[in-house]
Amino acid sequence: MPTVTESLFWTIIILLVVYFGYIVWIGKRGGRHSKSMAGFATARGKVSPVLVGASFATTYSSANLFIGVPGLAYEYGTSVLWYTLGCFGVSWIGLLLFAKTFWRYNKKFGGVSTLPEWLGRRYNSKALQVIVAVLILFNVYYIVGQNVGLATIFESVLNIPYYWGIIIGVGITILYIGLGGAYAQMITDGFQGFLMAITSILVFVSLFWTIGGGWNVFGELTNKLGAIDPNLTGYLSVGGPYDSILAVMAVQFLLFSFVLMPHLLNKVLSLESEEQLAPFTLSAGIVLFFISTLMVLGGLAARVIFPSLSSSDAAIPAYVIESFPPILAAIIIVGIITAILSSTDSLYLGITSGIGNDFYKVLAPIISKKPIAADVLDRNSVRVAKVSLIFVGLLTLYISLDRPESLSILIQFSFSAIISGILAPVTLGYFWKKANGAGAIAAVVTGTVLYVIFTSQDIIGNIYLAMFFASISAFVVMIVTCLLTQDATTSQQESITISKKSS
Repeated sequence: MPTVTESLFWTIIILLVVYFGYIVWIGKRGGRHSKSMAGFATARGKVSPVLVGASFATTYSSANLFIGVPGLAYEYGTSVLWYTLGCFGVSWIGLLLFAKTFWRYNKKFGGVSTLPEWLGRRYNSKALQVIVAVLILFNVYYIVGQNVGLATIFESVLNIPYYWGIIIGVGITILYIGLGGAYAQMITDGFQGFLMAITSILVFVSLFWTIGGGWNVFGELTNKLGAIDPNLTGYLSVGGPYDSILAVMAVQFLLFSFVLMPHLLNKVLSLESEEQLAPFTLSAGIVLFFISTLMVLGGLAARVIFPSLSSSDAAIPAYVIESFPPILAAIIIVGIITAILSSTDSLYLGITSGIGNDFYKVLAPIISKKPIAADVLDRNSVRVAKVSLIFVGLLTLYISLDRPESLSILIQFSFSAIISGILAPVTLGYFWKKANGAGAIAAVVTGTVLYVIFTSQDIIGNIYLAMFFASISAFVVMIVTCLLTQDATTSQQESITISKKSS
């Protein structure tokens, strides 16, 4: 790991202080938009669709694409490109297919604040809403992955002890999300998206002077990786997560489904009109292209320059410090830190919005002995969400203190567990008139439980294949359950369809 000069250290510190001051100011400014549950969770109509699209892309990327996946590329080589190329191509196609119908359902429901509420309305099931809110708690492990990525940057670049890096990251994020809710999250993430795109472009351009070869830079990179280990240039990895054609197909299935993650799909709920979908998806696609496809090249180049790093997750910090003059290195390091924060804030917002909107708001009227007025219930749900932010932050801080072996694998485990449960209810809810609440609940439980069993018991060692088979099982169980319970549910639930007339 190269040594950080004093000038680089203080440049990064100054930029971080300015940046942290900016996002706290945005948090305070967003306070007026987060007094209701809908405002806190979505800030509907308050943010430009272009910024919402950039926010989607930055939330998507996180520490996984800026630290974890380049770390896997450092370890396993070019086979990891299957993941990064799918992040843009396959995931953006998924967004284009899902966003419009999801928004139209939201409009038909009169506006919802979270994915669990969307599912609860679609299937006329409060039980399903609460169960999906419980499932989203898996995102705690996703946040832990972000915390670890941030602490790794602080530790490897600034020599700040790992646990202090965790505390700084958790403290700053909780502060501005607690103040400004979704408004603060999307405004800051939109700004971060453009900074992250610039960071990725700089890393790509740097290959011309770190690897060399002129226009044949990729051929030169391949030759140098092959000289270290021929396995690093294969289209499949040896011993890694991309070790078979089936595993690669499962990765693409995961990336297509990833846009259904609650903290991502909630961005669609922020749009006021259907006309905003076009600039939203275009902005999301452009920013996602740059930040998902270019950063991994730094991980491959780092293997050439530093073939024996003690931690593969340190590949990008090491490469940046070695390859750029101090001012550019400082900007890139801050860009990486913002990439991590851009997902962490959305995850905190998603979990705490679920606690306030899908736990408290649903269960309080049932438990209370006295009727609760709608406006009082809504204000209380916001308070519950903001208070829970502190407790969730402390929980993630505690879990983060025990550093995991692989940041990327931890993150992908957490979101795979959620996708395994929600993919069937969301997809069939769009396209199948016979989909009902009983089938949706059965699918959520089946998909998630099977995924956890497959991975924890090492029945299916590859996390992508485990998610694929768990998700397929959930589809089968939901279809069978819906067909068996049609007579019992037809009279209770009207099947909701979206026609061209409703657009």
